[in-house]
Amino acid sequence: MKMKPIFRIMMLPVAAAILLAGCTKETSDVRLDPKLGTAKVSSITSNSAVVQGFVVAQGDGFTEKGVCYDQTPAPTIAKSKAVFTGVATTAAYNVPLTGLDFAKTYYARAYATGQAGTVYGEELTFTTMPILPTVTTVAATEVTGTTAKTGGEVTADGGSAVTARGVCYGLTANPTIAGTKTTDGANTGAFVSNLTGLRGLTKYYVRAYATNSIGTAYGPEISFTTLVSVRNWYVPGDYVAASYPGSGLADWSPDKSPMVKSNEANPNNVEGYVYMANASNNWKFASQPNWNGPNYGAGATAGTLSETGDNINLPAGYYKLNVNAGVNPMTYTAVATVWGVIGDLTGWSSQLPLTYDPAVRVWKGGIHMTTGGWKFRANNDWGYNYGAPAGSLSLVAGGDNISTTVEDDYAITLDLSTPLAYTYRADRWGVIGDATPGGWSDDTNMTWDAVNGRFTVTLNLTAAAFKFRANDGWDYNLGGSLTALTPGGDNISVPSAGNYTITLNPWTKVATLTKN
Repeated sequence: MKMKPIFRIMMLPVAAAILLAGCTKETSDVRLDPKLGTAKVSSITSNSAVVQGFVVAQGDGFTEKGVCYDQTPAPTIAKSKAVFTGVATTAAYNVPLTGLDFAKTYYARAYATGQAGTVYGEELTFTTMPILPTVTTVAATEVTGTTAKTGGEVTADGGSAVTARGVCYGLTANPTIAGTKTTDGANTGAFVSNLTGLRGLTKYYVRAYATNSIGTAYGPEISFTTLVSVRNWYVPGDYVAASYPGSGLADWSPDKSPMVKSNEANPNNVEGYVYMANASNNWKFASQPNWNGPNYGAGATAGTLSETGDNINLPAGYYKLNVNAGVNPMTYTAVATVWGVIGDLTGWSSQLPLTYDPAVRVWKGGIHMTTGGWKFRANNDWGYNYGAPAGSLSLVAGGDNISTTVEDDYAITLDLSTPLAYTYRADRWGVIGDATPGGWSDDTNMTWDAVNGRFTVTLNLTAAAFKFRANDGWDYNLGGSLTALTPGGDNISVPSAGNYTITLNPWTKVATLTKN
């Protein structure tokens, strides 16, 4: 019975030695299983990113490590991979991914390959950034003096919705949306851009544009040159009703205002004459017969125009307005004019005055003209003068002398009311008809009554008919009602024979027939 304790005691050291020997062998041979982590994604662009891997446990060692990635989950090295080629000084390593597609979601995992095979870290996802849209520019068509049609097509949005598109245009190359532009919708697809308010005979540069969350992209630049531009502008203001009585024109209504215009010979020179009767007259230029614009008021510098400018103010006067629409900013002049006649009859020394009549919108006067040459001149100065080619009633600035071949009393008419179509008349007046002494063959001349401002003649008439005739010819004659004569009108009847005084106002076309 006492031998059992002795045996147990002897066995304890043996067991302990065996156990110790076993533990020592296991410590030198066992390695932790290889393990890898995927830590983060950084530096994401439209075509690249940096993925960080992390070695948790290396096991027997790795022969290669890096990152595998794809646009579908659980990427492996059998698909796309990027090998880490640097020198790792810590457990973490960074691998750049390049050549990625823009605006795409990617799945990425760190990987490491060793003797036991390939292990993968956790899967991370990231989305590459969008890029600028792709847009083309359409060549300009339907080009006129002030308008053109162009546009473009957004063929790709760059991975981000296009929020604005159109064309930008200007007078210098490479225009941007910081300058003048159109807005023609959003998203991808083709679009049309209508350009208006252009200057005549001017070269424009155009680029289509498209904007998304990344920024604005531009299409290729095109250019075109506008054609001759005939501008028809209006001069609305608070002076119109008072200055154009009985005309139907109205204050501050562009379509019911006097006009100025340009012609094909000089499309950027807008001009015309406007009468302003008030002591103080406020007005603007309107490029359309409405207020849709562009409209122009006084610019920041005297003599310039601005679309945001205040009203222009002038005192009473008959103004020659000129606009230079070919410069930026546009410039204008407004010169008050008073017109008269000058020539051989005055010795070319001073002009004989004409009077402006707002009712008929002409400068007029009864003048005894001698034979010889003469012209119309403003302000006793040669800066503004008109002549006419022989045989023409159309005036030309600085044109040839007008010739008078018969000395007599003349009704002189200077009509500047139609822009760039200025005309005149110089008429000797008489009466002709079977009621007059000369019958239908010879005129009985009338003389100018300066006191009453009309032509007059006293003569014996028979109970027949007569008409008023200018310059002893039928090119211009008046007939019809005495209170409203018309060119080429009906014969005027004389109710009974007797001695009559006949008067004529050739400008208002009103006459009287009074039996003495």
